[in-house]
Amino acid sequence: MKARLLPLYFEGRDHEFDEQLAILKEQLAEDAEFLEPLPLGSSIPEAEAIIFPQLLGEAYRRLDEFKQIDLPILTVTSEFGTVLMWDWEIASYLRSEGLNVLAPYSLEQTRKACRALSVKRELKHTKFLVFQDNPGEGFQASIFKRFYWWEDECTQRMMTNFGVTIVKKSFKEMAARAKAVADADAEAVWQQWNWPVDITNRQLLSAIKIYITVKDELAQDPAIRGVGINCLNESHFSDTTPCLAWSMLYEEMGLIWGCEADTMSMLTKYLLHKSLGMPIMMTNLYPFLMGQAALKHERIPHFPEVEGNPDNYILAAHCGYLGVVPPSFATEWKLRNKVLAIVDDNATAIDARLPEGNMTLAKLSPSLNKLTITEGDITAYTQYANSDCLNGAVIRVPNGRHMVNTLSSHHYLLMSGHHLADIEMLAQLFGMTVEKL
Repeated sequence: MKARLLPLYFEGRDHEFDEQLAILKEQLAEDAEFLEPLPLGSSIPEAEAIIFPQLLGEAYRRLDEFKQIDLPILTVTSEFGTVLMWDWEIASYLRSEGLNVLAPYSLEQTRKACRALSVKRELKHTKFLVFQDNPGEGFQASIFKRFYWWEDECTQRMMTNFGVTIVKKSFKEMAARAKAVADADAEAVWQQWNWPVDITNRQLLSAIKIYITVKDELAQDPAIRGVGINCLNESHFSDTTPCLAWSMLYEEMGLIWGCEADTMSMLTKYLLHKSLGMPIMMTNLYPFLMGQAALKHERIPHFPEVEGNPDNYILAAHCGYLGVVPPSFATEWKLRNKVLAIVDDNATAIDARLPEGNMTLAKLSPSLNKLTITEGDITAYTQYANSDCLNGAVIRVPNGRHMVNTLSSHHYLLMSGHHLADIEMLAQLFGMTVEKL
């Protein structure tokens, strides 16, 4: 599904407009669908954005017609897929009058904008499937009952703001179907994958059966583009965890997954990964500033030694390791025994690492009209024997005190690289704001 761009032109459309439009159609062929050009002031058909292949000084005198446009406006006026430098004045003038104008400075940025707009279109026809029965009523109820993603208000906001539909099905019933899958069928599937594992054959087959069962569900509805399971709180329904299944389904079809059926994380992940194409996963944040509250939860005696101010460091860990990281994102990857006491002894967990170095943390706020973001670095990995953090990431952020005062969740999305500029552009296209943690 490509972004639909509507080219607009000023009075006296000329060859320069047509030549630039032809260039853009070729440059953005994989990312955008161009509608038939119309003159500025026309009634706007259904589209994701307006694109101006040419800007003229006439723009200053036609502000009223610009203000009738309620879509993002892309100004891509150079043959290199960027804005021309002498169009900065027009773009700045229009922005000062309240218009949502983007002036891309690279062809790759223009392409990312188109991909973000295509995601905006696709989300209106997207479903997230979550397997859960009575969320919050299972293990660690006092913790899980606090989470916003299970509230009807959250589900409604996702529909209102983005068009996403949440489909709920029974985890208990799905787990029973998975257990009924024949061992031979699971063994045959694994022959096509054969990733590194350090578990028993029974553990491996149970994990593969979740993959088979979820894949069967996906085949029934192509609009399902994300799946989550209430895998910890209601883990009593299953003899395994879905970590391997999420990695397999991502590598096979790009499926977005949601640990603990966290639909807020799923939506954030969908927005960022589908628009920017960068490695991304969800993890728990344990700021060093949280002290014993964090240490007790992870069952560790102390935080690791770090360079500089420890207030600006975070330990990132989920389910005993960093979290669910598909092999294509990882520098190291192995499926191991479960770590958390909350899940079945037959369950498994992924021990994997993202590259050290630049990283970005991001998450939608509960209002769903703001992205909270910080750029930092993964400085090291740390291990604690006999704990719930056998291999966690040590992350340095610019301002730890500001961060703990502005975090929107304990779940955050971790992306390799620095992506603040691209995320700010994405937020602008979606009509959201960005808050730096």
